[in-house]
Amino acid sequence: MSSLTSYYLWVIALTAALLYPVGQLIWTVSVRRLQRKLQKNLSPEEMQGQKKRAYFVAIIVCLAFSLLFNYRLLDMG
Repeated sequence: MSSLTSYYLWVIALTAALLYPVGQLIWTVSVRRLQRKLQKNLSPEEMQGQKKRAYFVAIIVCLAFSLLFNYRLLDMG
């Protein structure tokens, strides 16, 4: 297996491993911030919307972190 293939497999693995905890963290912070801002509890639809947004952001954050982390760890440069 080439080093580039190994790199991409590790990027995918790390992204997948981090996606759930990072998504939950972003979602929790987002919901609490919005509840404080609106001074009311969110409806289930609003919470679902926040969850979609949080996981979209989490995918970007985890992928970027994983790319940079594995680039440095596997000494690709």
